[in-house]
Amino acid sequence: MELTADLSFRTRQRHAVADVAEAMRLWRLATLLGWLDIRLRYRGSLLGPFWLTLSTAVMVASLGVLYSTLFHINLPEYMPFLTLSQVLWAYLAGLVTDACTCFNQAEAVIRSMRMPFTVHAVRTVFRNLLILAHNILVIVVVFVWFGIWPGWHGLLALPGMALWCLDSLALCLLLGGFCARFRDIPPIVGSIMQIAFFLTPIIWKPSQLGRWEWVLPLNPFYGLIDVVRAPLLGGMPLPMVWLSAILYSAALLGVTWLFFMRARGRIAFWI
Repeated sequence: MELTADLSFRTRQRHAVADVAEAMRLWRLATLLGWLDIRLRYRGSLLGPFWLTLSTAVMVASLGVLYSTLFHINLPEYMPFLTLSQVLWAYLAGLVTDACTCFNQAEAVIRSMRMPFTVHAVRTVFRNLLILAHNILVIVVVFVWFGIWPGWHGLLALPGMALWCLDSLALCLLLGGFCARFRDIPPIVGSIMQIAFFLTPIIWKPSQLGRWEWVLPLNPFYGLIDVVRAPLLGGMPLPMVWLSAILYSAALLGVTWLFFMRARGRIAFWI
């Protein structure tokens, strides 16, 4: 019995590794599918994805003026922080929403041909990265307007972005499979993300917590946001922030891998 269970575990692990490896080989197909998703979503639209850029710009301008007044913070100090935070959070929120339907939306493809499931996860991540790239224009305009230049510190955001890409792929595999099995999970995830938005320093600054600022690394979203945000604002993430981001990411990757190994062969029957 033990030998059978061990062989089953090794077989599932081998198939999961093969799935991921084959998807990496087909990365051009995955990115092309993500690009086509954007083209089809905004087909016939005058501005295309730049409608999201425009709406982000309007939201940032409105919230910046409002909350800088409520929090008694100088606008030149608050606006770059808010802009960067909003754009990064918009990526996270959009990715989590799309991750929940990662495999359900690809139902026709999954049922009609053999393709690594990881391809659909890469497709979802790339699609959201394209939207993030459009919204970066808002950050550039605000930074230029207020004379913000991160300098060489900005390069320290690259490891954070690499961690984001890895976590994004893991989220798509985990939530995509889990929500394919349990269709009532996406609304719960949406509610959690709304609560997390207010608990994470997006519209308010970490320093406003005063002596309770030390609890922020316990929030997994704070660590992920700050390892990218702090360098782009000319600062350095605290070691505790990096430790938090790495530990939560390691936990996410571990849970995702165990789940994907077990669920990979059943996803086609769940959708």
